[in-house]
Amino acid sequence: MKFAVLVFPGSNCDVDCYKAVEETIGESVEYVWHTETDLSRFDCIIVPGGFSYGDYLRSGAIARFAPVMNALVKEAEAGKYILGICNGFQILLESGLLPGAMLRNQSLKFRCHSSNLVVENNQTPFTRDYAAKEVIDIPIAHGEGNYFCDEATLEELKANQQIVFTYETNPNGSLLDIAGICNREGNIVGMMPHPERAVNQILGSEDGKRMFTSILKTWREKHGAAVSS
Repeated sequence: MKFAVLVFPGSNCDVDCYKAVEETIGESVEYVWHTETDLSRFDCIIVPGGFSYGDYLRSGAIARFAPVMNALVKEAEAGKYILGICNGFQILLESGLLPGAMLRNQSLKFRCHSSNLVVENNQTPFTRDYAAKEVIDIPIAHGEGNYFCDEATLEELKANQQIVFTYETNPNGSLLDIAGICNREGNIVGMMPHPERAVNQILGSEDGKRMFTSILKTWREKHGAAVSS
């Protein structure tokens, strides 16, 4: 399986994501610069956290127009697996690949600490190794993680089981405690917490590890490859 980690000017979690793939599941992974126009060689594309283009205008608003985003949309429509983390989630929202928007944290402060998430949907390719309603420890680090959408969109998210993670204790004012969502097809997940920072107990938690094992298992089953225990 081939993973891509996109890199924008201002990305700062790209190395974390690369190492999480390399050390957790040992699959092929490459950094891909924001000027790339072809992502067809990859099976999973990670849009990492950070401060793309300095978060000018608003988080993700400029990155949404980078050349690589046209390629990302194309692969998303083809069913490739897309994971947007923190600023990556914001970029997916700005690009329209996921519904809704991010507001400033209700406290107007940057929040950086461990957070307990509730797995609301364990049927996505990224969450199948978790139990439904399992509480997992995944850290957050954001200033604009207050998820918002209109009432009609919220009803769709609930009806289609697109709310993937919620906060056990809401750190930012996010609507319905939402920490992560997916598209209707389930191949695109965006989340504010950082699973790549929770893949080894030395980091304080290894609960993020199962996101990477989940996607690998899903891909291998889809392509008839052997799945290790």
